[in-house]
Amino acid sequence: MFVLRIVGILTAIAIGSGIIAWLFTRDRRYLVFSGRLALGALGFALFVLLLMAAERLIIL
Repeated sequence: MFVLRIVGILTAIAIGSGIIAWLFTRDRRYLVFSGRLALGALGFALFVLLLMAAERLIIL
């Protein structure tokens, strides 16, 4: 869970930075970056949670 918290904080900072950069420049690539980063972070979180669930099933 510690890894998820670190990744979540870093992801939130990066997504926020991308959105702020878009607000200042109106360059769409910053929004695309933020969106891809959000999807990647969501995929990583689901992967870690899947591994945790598999660990619980293996222990049973």
